[in-house]
Amino acid sequence: MIEVSSIYSTGRVGQMALPGLFRAFPISSPPYPHRPSAVPAIRRRAPLVGALWVLSLGTVAALAYRTGCVQSHRRFFPFLRSKFVNQPTARNLHSAQMEASSTTVPAIVVYVTVPNNEAGKKLAESIIKEQLAACVNRVPGIESVYWWDGKVQTDSEELLIIKTRESLLNALTDHVKANHEYEVPEVIALPITGGNLKYLEWIKNSTREN
Repeated sequence: MIEVSSIYSTGRVGQMALPGLFRAFPISSPPYPHRPSAVPAIRRRAPLVGALWVLSLGTVAALAYRTGCVQSHRRFFPFLRSKFVNQPTARNLHSAQMEASSTTVPAIVVYVTVPNNEAGKKLAESIIKEQLAACVNRVPGIESVYWWDGKVQTDSEELLIIKTRESLLNALTDHVKANHEYEVPEVIALPITGGNLKYLEWIKNSTREN
């Protein structure tokens, strides 16, 4: 902040360099150095300007954060970067914990449908025997409505829910295709992003590596 006394010492040159300041604080008569009463008047107003500037900055910063504009404004408000930007989410923290754990491996859930209970039991047992999965849940009595041969088809089926390593997906798919009655068997995989750590460790320990 420029001291008011320095403005007076510059005389007319100072008024030309800072015309906006004199417009903001009009003075009834020219500020001559021999009139000390004018100095305290402006000095009393100077802290008010600083307070208004700080309040305005805080308001803009709050609006920027509430409207999602922190990223675009953080180069103007460096303090926003440390307080509001790059805050880790719960999902990121959980993923980091999963990756840092050496007792688990990336795991998936695989859906496979079969025509009946007998086919489901046979396929599930062969998958576990080959250590292509740690667990297979059999869900009987589902009804599937699908498009095949140019028309809508409806069949009763059994659903297999398979938990295994992500790295075993290709081997599991080949095994299902080789031991399934369908021409185009369903094999779809979903990632496991978290869960009971002990269960995820069990999936790793109950399956082969590749």
